[in-house]
Amino acid sequence: MPDVKEILEGLRSDDNEVLREAAFQAGELDLKDAVPLLVGLLETSNIGVQEAADNALRRIAGPEAVQSVIPLLRSENAPSRNMAMDILRVIGCDDLHAVFGLMRDEDPDIRIFAADILGTTANSLAVNPLCNALLKDPEVNVRYQAAVSLGVLAMPEAAKCLNLAMGDEEWVQYAVIEALAKIKHSSSVDALVKGMDRSSDLVASMIIDALAEIGNVKAVAMLMRRIPDSPTALANKIVKAVVGILGGKALTMLSDHDRETLRLAMLKAVEDEDEEVQDAAIQGLAYLGGERASKAIIGIAAGIDRDLNQERLDEIVGHLANIGLTEAIRSDLDSADAARAEVAVEAMGRMTDPAVPRLLMDAFWDKDLNLQRRMAWVLSKLAGPEAVDFFLDLFARHTDGKVLKSAVKYCSEHKVQQSLDSMFALLEHKYDDVKEAALEGCVTLGGPEVTARFLDSAQSRDPMQRLMAIYAIGKLDARANIQTIKQALGDEVPDIRKIALEALAGACEDDRESRELLIAGLEDENSEVRCAVVEQLGECCSGDVVPHLLRALEDGDDWVKIRAVEALGARRDPQAVAHLAPLLHKSNRLIVLKVLESLGEIGGSAAFQTLIDISNCDEPELVRAAEAAMERIQEEQGSGG
Repeated sequence: MPDVKEILEGLRSDDNEVLREAAFQAGELDLKDAVPLLVGLLETSNIGVQEAADNALRRIAGPEAVQSVIPLLRSENAPSRNMAMDILRVIGCDDLHAVFGLMRDEDPDIRIFAADILGTTANSLAVNPLCNALLKDPEVNVRYQAAVSLGVLAMPEAAKCLNLAMGDEEWVQYAVIEALAKIKHSSSVDALVKGMDRSSDLVASMIIDALAEIGNVKAVAMLMRRIPDSPTALANKIVKAVVGILGGKALTMLSDHDRETLRLAMLKAVEDEDEEVQDAAIQGLAYLGGERASKAIIGIAAGIDRDLNQERLDEIVGHLANIGLTEAIRSDLDSADAARAEVAVEAMGRMTDPAVPRLLMDAFWDKDLNLQRRMAWVLSKLAGPEAVDFFLDLFARHTDGKVLKSAVKYCSEHKVQQSLDSMFALLEHKYDDVKEAALEGCVTLGGPEVTARFLDSAQSRDPMQRLMAIYAIGKLDARANIQTIKQALGDEVPDIRKIALEALAGACEDDRESRELLIAGLEDENSEVRCAVVEQLGECCSGDVVPHLLRALEDGDDWVKIRAVEALGARRDPQAVAHLAPLLHKSNRLIVLKVLESLGEIGGSAAFQTLIDISNCDEPELVRAAEAAMERIQEEQGSGG
């Protein structure tokens, strides 16, 4: 341990390195005898020495440190003065009375510093001297800082003096209002509202924001009374505050007179340049409703750039939908303005009104392709049996892939058997996404005829048709059509063999034949097929697949090995540890990392010991992976115990 005398001598040295080290040691030892010397070092020109002294004083703290640092508040050296302020903000609470004394200083700057420091003490004893300064100090900047500090403390007992200070000059009012918003005391609502009578528009605007922040319902009636006589900008602010306090649904509980007053104010507020005000007005109108509201909201939504602000647009469209199917929506569905028509369709897509599907179907063929795509998608989600003929007509007349995908979605979900020919025709579409949608649609439609068609397609000379057929048969009923699946396992196209193996996977647990066919795939000449087999075996709950996964660790393809390692880790079978450990010496770094990860999943003493051995190697990446795996084992053992 360093000698105290040596540390104090070091703090008097002319060598900066010695000074820094001595300051550090003084802080470590909480050496209060060093405080005067450390304070003196705050005025040196060497930044490193200053920082060391600063840190030491913060660690030592206590009344002696507070009293010793306070004189630096009068220093002509700005950096030293600022450093003293920073220190006192941290340790000033150790001697509040010393700081209280500064509140009576003749120098207003010192009183400002003291008020600032008291705001960081988190002590209720600081409230009274700050309130006294707020209400009585002759210097406006002291009163301002006192209000700021009371806001930082955010203690309810300060609300009373802050309320009284609402009559101060504007500069102080700013800080008072912000402080009251932080404290959120109900007694401040009346004081803030009354303060609006004698305030500038700027202060009144701040008061409205503060009332919204406080969120007390009793402010609503007071604010509502001020709407008719307020300038537009303030009335718009009031709208935002009222909606913020009440929320949307509660607006419907206002009196008829207040609802109408607020609705008219909201219709003006949606034109405000501030998006937050606009959004609050839109939220309110969503519950107060009306044709004018619907029309105004559509106008706002149509002007939003989808690429830049999709989230806001979605929210506004949701509010528009909440109003319901108005004449404004109907009219804009037929608008020549594409943006307005699109908003109308988006909103209708979120409504439950039974009239919506018929309106969309009647308007469909007159719209451009982009809007038709959206309308078809909305109808695929909303429409009921009344839309069967419409979607069958889409199959017959339309060529756009996205529109046809919506038709597939509707007809498959509604089991429209008349669409079967059209869906199968789309299996030969030029776009893969349309083929995929049609394939899933056929599977969803299901039934003997669908199965029969796919069994026929499984014999096609076209590899893509065979692939889709085997996929569908696997989804529909692989076990009942096992002979077709077996045939596909010998297909010349590896992807078809993979799909056939995946079709078997669902039956591997309770069907021995399917499991044996799947295991036989480990001998496939194609490594991707073997990878697929290993993945399927890994998901099979049957215990007798483990030996085959262990055999896959010896595969000549590294990716097959990796998939086997992952599968064994997921199964958490302790017997795998002895087979995984030798792979830690492979040159393929990914294999080694995967093995370490799997050992962590498997757990147990054998896996842990293997990981300990690796953690002593000189390769940082492997050490980190081994440590992470060991940590997992320890955590799981702890939670299990």
